[in-house]
Amino acid sequence: MTTCFANPGTSEMHFVAGLDDVPDMRGILCLFEGVATGAADGYARVSGQPAATLLHLGPGLANGWANLHNARRARVPLVNIVGDHATYHAQFNAPLQSDIAPLADALKGWRRSSQHPDEVARDAADAISAAYGPPGQIATLIVPADVSWGEVTSAPEKWPTVVRTALASPDDQLVVQSLNLLRTARSALFVGGSALSREQLALAHRVAQSSGARLIMETFPAIMDRGAGVVSPERLMYLSEFAIAQLQDIDALILIGANEPVGFFAYPDVQSRLVANGCNMVHLAPPGYDTEAALHALVDALAAPVATVADGERVSAPHGELTTQSLAAALAATMPEDLIVADESNTGGVHLYGLSQFSTPHRLMTLTGGSIGFGLPTALGAAVASDQRVLAIEADGSMMYTLQALWTMARESLDVTVVGLSNRSYAILNLERQRVGAVSEGDTSQRMLELDNPTIDLCALASAQGVPSTRATSADQLVTALERSYATPGPMFIEAVLPKGLS
Repeated sequence: MTTCFANPGTSEMHFVAGLDDVPDMRGILCLFEGVATGAADGYARVSGQPAATLLHLGPGLANGWANLHNARRARVPLVNIVGDHATYHAQFNAPLQSDIAPLADALKGWRRSSQHPDEVARDAADAISAAYGPPGQIATLIVPADVSWGEVTSAPEKWPTVVRTALASPDDQLVVQSLNLLRTARSALFVGGSALSREQLALAHRVAQSSGARLIMETFPAIMDRGAGVVSPERLMYLSEFAIAQLQDIDALILIGANEPVGFFAYPDVQSRLVANGCNMVHLAPPGYDTEAALHALVDALAAPVATVADGERVSAPHGELTTQSLAAALAATMPEDLIVADESNTGGVHLYGLSQFSTPHRLMTLTGGSIGFGLPTALGAAVASDQRVLAIEADGSMMYTLQALWTMARESLDVTVVGLSNRSYAILNLERQRVGAVSEGDTSQRMLELDNPTIDLCALASAQGVPSTRATSADQLVTALERSYATPGPMFIEAVLPKGLS
């Protein structure tokens, strides 16, 4: 583990000082804990390895919790180092005293508190081992200040090392059950997690083509391969009503790397389970299992030949008015090869998945946990983990949660292109308000969903944090700005001005 995204305080100063003694550990300052945790998430999604966060006491962990939730849902390895008051100081109930353990335990991962300097090395190795899972999880190591500054009394002859547990193999009986259903029922493979790599998507495509099954993917993947030459699965729709219709004719669902599809929220008179009643679900390779082995087992049993991947023309650069359609076309038309995309476009990016199918090969990261403020920090972490250009597509409301990530991008000279979508509205909430039946004609409730009084000057906010910025009010201007950004080292911010609300 070579990277630490940090927002430290007094209790963590000995860790900060220790960075001078370990030059292989890169310390990256973030101005808000939610940026640090989101960056560690993005780093892990791209590299497959954990980064550390360095957080200050319980309030620091609480500030970073929302993006830790997203990382937990993405099942990535991540290690929190959380400082605490000295063990003898806790009894005095100082102003920042809090109960850190329940905050960490709510992440459903691993947690330990070091109680002596001699334990820290072992505890750190155990934390990293636990983070890897499988599946990947959040590991939180709490280090009281006196443990941090205390002397090691008995250094071991050999320092502890990380132990990685192998992926679990799919159950042979479930393989047989899946094959029987693929041969006899209206079936679909439902894939997610590690099964969304280029290679595993090709295997899933072979199974689907050979058996006549549909190939469907989870709505919000942690990271997946996309673009020309890559199998493009049918994506499960976000809206429950549409997803239920999408899945209604499926009698058997074979889950590989994914959990059962359920509604993102509950709605009046809409069922939470999206599959039809009586659908036979087989959890062939749940998260933490060897999805590649499961797919190979199906391919071999079906003697499934290599299947041709759909081919098509990359969309052309758009002209004229900037709408959600032309926005997606501009993004898809200009993507450089091996781009990494952090997508928190929300309603503004509704057309991107379809229009980017034949773009140059790239990787896509999405909002797995639904907690907004994900895009900018995750793009930051992805850029640290990779030498590739990163594109963050960020809705204006979500951007305001973790805007401080721009400062760290500028400080670290990271190759990140940020497209800020300005529609001056919480557009998704306007939609959701209708769907839950909370319809009102009042000005007060409508004002709660609008962001145009005053209008936020996104370019000014980016420039103030050291990121060069420009504004695009037409599709032509957006294409030009994207091409210039991709050709210029370092970060750039592009404000894409869309019609207000949904368009």
